[in-house]
Amino acid sequence: MLGQSKSVYQAEIDAVCELIDFWRFNVAFARQILEQQPISGPGEWNRIDYRPLDGFVYAITPFNFTSIAGNLPTAPALMGNTVIWKPSITQTLAAYLTMQLLEAAGLPPGVINLVTGDGFAVSDVALADPRLAGIHFTGSTATFGHLWQWVGTNIGRYHSYPRLVGETGGKDFVVAHASARPDVLRTALIRGAFDYQGQKCSAVSRAFIAHSVWQRMGDELLAKAAELRYGDITDLSNYGGALIDQRAFVKNVDAIERAKGAAAVTVAVGGEYDDSEGYFVRPTVLLSDDPTDESFVIEYFGPLLSVHVYPDERYEQILDVIDTGSRYALTGAVIADDRQAVLTALDRLRFAAGNFYVNDKPTGAVVGRQPFGGARGSGTNDKAGSPLNLLRWTSARSIKETFVAATDHIYPHMAVD
Repeated sequence: MLGQSKSVYQAEIDAVCELIDFWRFNVAFARQILEQQPISGPGEWNRIDYRPLDGFVYAITPFNFTSIAGNLPTAPALMGNTVIWKPSITQTLAAYLTMQLLEAAGLPPGVINLVTGDGFAVSDVALADPRLAGIHFTGSTATFGHLWQWVGTNIGRYHSYPRLVGETGGKDFVVAHASARPDVLRTALIRGAFDYQGQKCSAVSRAFIAHSVWQRMGDELLAKAAELRYGDITDLSNYGGALIDQRAFVKNVDAIERAKGAAAVTVAVGGEYDDSEGYFVRPTVLLSDDPTDESFVIEYFGPLLSVHVYPDERYEQILDVIDTGSRYALTGAVIADDRQAVLTALDRLRFAAGNFYVNDKPTGAVVGRQPFGGARGSGTNDKAGSPLNLLRWTSARSIKETFVAATDHIYPHMAVD
C-alpha cells in the first residue's frame, strides 16, 4: 500500500490473492505440461524431457503489480531455469520482501538472483552475456522494443536464440452499443479507468459510447467521476492514491494541458493536479468529437479517460476506428445486451485485444480464468497465468528408447527368393 500507493482493496487482490494464484496455478500447469507425452509403439519408449533453457532467464518486472513482479522470475524458475531478477526501482521494497518470502519457503540459493539498481546498467551486463537464454518482461512498449533491438545486435554472441516474452502497453477500450445498460457501463468505466489511478496496463483509457446511451448516463458518469477522491491510502475513504513518481506525474500533466488547448477536446471532469506532497492527478474525463485525437492513441498510464459519443447507427464503423486507432491490442470490452452486437464486436475486434470482455470492465484478469496478454504493440501474447507461458521456459528434448532393436540392415523389399 505505502510503497506503491495502492488502496487496501487493490493491494489485497494484487500482493496476496493474485500472487498466491500464480504460484499455485503454475505448479498445476507445470504438472499438466509434464504429463503431455508422445505415444510409444511396440518395443519402444518415447518421451519428452522438458528441459530448462540452456542459460539464464533475465526477468525485468514493473512497479504496478507485486503479483507480476513475483511471477516473472518464479515461472521460469519453476521450469528449472536460473533467473536474474531486476525489479523496478519504484517497487524494490516489495520485490525484496517477496525474495525474503521465497527464501524462507525453501528456495535454494542461486536459483533466483535479485539484482537492484539502474535498469540500463544491469541490462548492459545481462544482455551482453553469451548465456542469456530468455527475457521475461513486463513494462513499457518502448523499453521492450529497445531490449529486442539490443538482443538482435548481440545475437551472434549468444549460445542459443533467447526467448523474448513481453507484456507491454495498452490503450484499452470500452465500446457501448445502443443496447448497453447505463449502470453496467458507468461502473465498468469508473472502475476500469480510475482503479489504482489508471496505472494498470489493462486500464480503460478510451471509451466509445452510443449517443442514446450517453443521453441516459453521461451526466451521472461525470458526476460519479467528480466525486472520486485520491489521497492518503491509509485513509480508507479515499478511492485511490498518488501516481508512482514524478515522471508519471509530468506525463499526465502534459496530456491534460494539451487537452485543455485542443479544439476538439473538452475537459469534462478533473484536469487538476498537485505535486506539493505526492504526485496526485484528479480522475479526469476528456470528451472529444474526434475519435482519432491524440488522447485516444497515446498511453498515458494515469487516471485519464477519453470519451467519444458516436451516432447509434454507426456502431460497425466505430468498431473499425477502435481496431485501427491504436498500436496496442491488450484489453477491450463491449457493453451490449443485443447478442448480434456482441458477436459483431467479437468478430470485428478479434485482433484488437488479447483479453476481451463482454459486459464487464477490461481489467482484473484472474489467474486460471482469464490468461492475460496481448499482441501488436502490447507484447508477445504468451498469456501469463497459463501453460502457454510456462512452455516458453522449456526446451523440449525428444527421447526414443528401443527395446527390440534391428539387427539386420537389409529391408524386406530387398529379400531374394
